[in-house]
Amino acid sequence: MLCKDTVRGNILLAAKKRFVHYGYAKTTMAEIAADCSMSPGNLYRYFPGKLDIAEAIAGEAGEQAIAKLRDVLKRPGRSAKERLRDFMFADMRLTYEQLEYDKQVYEMARVVMMDRPQFANRILALHRALLSEILAAGNASGEFAIEDVVFTAEMIQSATMKFRYPQLHSKLPYEKLERELEGVVHLVLNGLDDGGAGRDQLRRAPDDQKSETLVSI
Repeated sequence: MLCKDTVRGNILLAAKKRFVHYGYAKTTMAEIAADCSMSPGNLYRYFPGKLDIAEAIAGEAGEQAIAKLRDVLKRPGRSAKERLRDFMFADMRLTYEQLEYDKQVYEMARVVMMDRPQFANRILALHRALLSEILAAGNASGEFAIEDVVFTAEMIQSATMKFRYPQLHSKLPYEKLERELEGVVHLVLNGLDDGGAGRDQLRRAPDDQKSETLVSI
C-alpha cells in the first residue's frame, strides 16, 4: 500500500500535468482522480478541492525558489550589498521563468494568489526572512547601520514587489524589467547607506501624514 505522502505526490504530479495541458479552469477533480486510478471520493480524502491542489503545487514551486535563493546567499566572497543585488536579480529571474515557460502555471498562480492570500503571505514571509538575513549580515560587517532590519526588509520587499512573478504585475519584456530593477536596486542601496527604513521615521510623522505614508508603501 502506498503511503499518504506518496499518494499526495502522485496526485500533485497528475494534476500539474492536467493543468499544464488543459488549463486549471478546464480541469476537474474527477479527471484528476481518473488519472490517478482512484475514485473522486478517495481524491477528496487527500484534497478538499481543486484549489487546494493548486495551492500545494504553487507552494512546492515557491519553496523551491526560496531554496535556490538561499544558495545565492552562500556564494563566497560577496559583500552584503553585492548579495542583496544578487538576491533581487536571482529572485526576478527564478519567478519570471516559473511563469514564462509554463503558461498554464501562470493561470493557476493567478487563481491561488487571488483566492488564497494567506498562501502568498506565507511565501513572502520566507522571502523577507532571507532579506533580513542579508541586512543583518551587513550590519555585522559594518557595511550597514540599519536601525530596524526586519522593518527595512519589509520595505525593500514592498518596493520590489513588481519584480517577483513580474508577469502578474507587468507586460514588460525581461530586458526592460532588468533595466528597471537595476535602477530600483541603486535607490535601495542608497537608502541603506542612509540607515534604512527606520520605524522612528513613521512615528515622528505628523498624524495627518501617517495614514498617507502607510498607504503609499
